[in-house]
Amino acid sequence: MPKMKTKSSAKKRFKLTGTGKIKRKHAFKSHILTKKSKKRKLALTHDGLVHEADENNVKLMLNLK
Repeated sequence: MPKMKTKSSAKKRFKLTGTGKIKRKHAFKSHILTKKSKKRKLALTHDGLVHEADENNVKLMLNLK
């Protein structure tokens, strides 16, 4: 049986932490930034973690399961 391919979109968007959690970037930080407050843009800069309800789907896309 051939190897399973990783989804290219997931490969670009998610990284695995040392403890096995999945890191992600925030959305809404790429354009139309003039109307967003500095506080809001700064908050979107920091990485977040994928919610535990979505972790299984992301792991399937990354072939980690």
